Amino acid sequence: MQLAEGTRLGPYQVLAPIGAGGMGEVYRARDTRLGREVAIKILPAAYSNDPERLQRFEQEARAAGMLNHPNIMAIYDIGTHDGSPYVVSELLEGETLRELLAPSAGPASPLPPRKATDYMIQLAHGLAAAHQKGIVHRDLKPENIFLTTEGRLKILDFGLAKLAQSAAGLAGEETALTAGLTQPGVVLGTMGYMSPEQVRGKPADARSDIFSFGAILYEMLSGGRAFRRESGVETMGAILKEDPPELSESGRNIPPGLERIVRHCLEKNPEERFQSARDLAFHLEALSTQSGVSVALPVPDKGRALPRFAAAGLALAAMILVAASFFAGRRVGAGAKAPAPVFQRLTFRNGRVMNARFAPDGQTVLYGASWEGKPVEIFSARFGNPEWRSLVFSRTAIAAVSSSGELAVLLDRSPKQGTLARVPMTGGAPRELAEEVYHADWHPNGNSLAVIRTGGGKSRVEYPIGKTIYETFNGISDVRFSPKGDRITISENSAGRGSIAVLDLAGNRSVLSDGWKGVETNAWKPSGDEVWFTATDTGLGHAIYAVNASGAPKVRLVLRMAGPTVLEDIARDGRALITHYNYRSIIMGLPPGEAKEHDLSWLDGGVLAALSDDGKTLIFNEAGGASGTGYPIYLRKTDGSDAVRLGEGTARALSPDGKWVIAIPVPARSELILEPTGAGEAKTLKNE
Repeated sequence: MQLAEGTRLGPYQVLAPIGAGGMGEVYRARDTRLGREVAIKILPAAYSNDPERLQRFEQEARAAGMLNHPNIMAIYDIGTHDGSPYVVSELLEGETLRELLAPSAGPASPLPPRKATDYMIQLAHGLAAAHQKGIVHRDLKPENIFLTTEGRLKILDFGLAKLAQSAAGLAGEETALTAGLTQPGVVLGTMGYMSPEQVRGKPADARSDIFSFGAILYEMLSGGRAFRRESGVETMGAILKEDPPELSESGRNIPPGLERIVRHCLEKNPEERFQSARDLAFHLEALSTQSGVSVALPVPDKGRALPRFAAAGLALAAMILVAASFFAGRRVGAGAKAPAPVFQRLTFRNGRVMNARFAPDGQTVLYGASWEGKPVEIFSARFGNPEWRSLVFSRTAIAAVSSSGELAVLLDRSPKQGTLARVPMTGGAPRELAEEVYHADWHPNGNSLAVIRTGGGKSRVEYPIGKTIYETFNGISDVRFSPKGDRITISENSAGRGSIAVLDLAGNRSVLSDGWKGVETNAWKPSGDEVWFTATDTGLGHAIYAVNASGAPKVRLVLRMAGPTVLEDIARDGRALITHYNYRSIIMGLPPGEAKEHDLSWLDGGVLAALSDDGKTLIFNEAGGASGTGYPIYLRKTDGSDAVRLGEGTARALSPDGKWVIAIPVPARSELILEPTGAGEAKTLKNE
């Protein structure tokens, strides 16, 4: 449908055409009510001939319209004109990522790693906001990423990409293979950027977008597509079975830590990728803020094998802590000083904790965790015993523990939802209760459950299961019953604004605390007079706060620690169960003659600087908190022997004979430092 200048679509007046494609024609228009310019996309008339597709389009467009985030193109309105649906969105000035990477004249142009990282941090934040609402893009590609003239990245066609239906079949790599409904066996996405699960026609969750994210980042850094082949069938085969060439082979100065992030995104198994866009954004930001996270090492002669070493980004240690003392629920008398908290650590492995709860005896803790990159499963631990026990529930997360010791679990848990089941704590076959559940909590009587479910861009609270008492376009991340069972608290987030709200059993809502940058978990004090919750007022580190459950809201800080801290549960005696995350920058290496990578990190902030030609000596800085205020330089043999501290400064290179390390003083001065790797004194080279 070609629209002439001046054509009216309701309150919108067409000004000029912008472009056209398989999803319709786009026009610049003016909103005559608000006096602003907008973009209008007229979709193909085929939509109006299929009521089911039209209804789904409207649902998805409304859902996309609720994604109020600076890195997602804003949807203002939808309507129809002469039987053809249209979408009204913000008008963007700039170019798509495809246009930036492949200009009309000249070869593909890769981006500098820092610029690519900055753009992809924005993309990760936009995806995280959408995934929190249960919306998966499914067709991420450079054509759907827009870069404004101000440097802002915008994700296009959220909620629309999954609706396009192509009749072109498998003609070539650029074919969009999508369908109107999300069903098993239906292939959705654009070849070259689809995840393996999309290629197989399986349901795609948020981790599918993370695979596409990795393919895009690979192309931005290398200038070539990760899975481009001669035909569409060959491309899909490569996605399923092959790894793209190492970025280090591109001849460009790609930080090894960034390359490892790309490879982690492109894992064939969704369980082995980043499990959320939020985690992905954190790792990219950590890499970006550490100037010189890694260096490109000189490549030896082609006939020599190059040992592979990389600053591997961040290792994540999740510690479950039990906090007592001032958490015991006793009120401190006027003028008395609250005692300092006492902590007992229960976990000692690297990975992520996904919900933890006290058992009814108060001495056992049950928790879901993904350790060392393995699928999430449920464990139990007891106080005073450092050993843990697996409950043999793989790919299963814990949601709640009843007063009688029965577990509510989420089977086949994806980043957003799973199948809710109940199972005795002593073991047995799970009994499935409901599908597509995000979170759940037992009523204090132990007989019924309240659940959070998502769909159609909305989150809803059901109690009992199947009866919706509250629904919203905001994201709901936690649901907890009060000790008496007459109220339910929820953690609610929308567009960077979070709140703690309470529902009665009829679904009437009142806000206890609002205005946070983000709110996560919550739990009631045993007395029922306060609700504790995890929140951030800056958008960075989370802390634990408390708000009174009735009367005028009064918020107090309960606990703030260095690093992310999450409240999991509160026991009947008032002890609190807390997850504390420790992030550590690590250095991984494949020494000469070895078949397996080794962790050669020393403290908590390793920054790779240089590697000897024979691959046996590693030079690095320590920039974490453990190294203090200095910036120490370390030498470590790749056989794993202890590191040796050489001095301080920013290490830059190792001399060809391996006897000296060249470093820049901290703070920088117009001189260089030569640190000996063996016996001898440091030398200063002045710039005279």
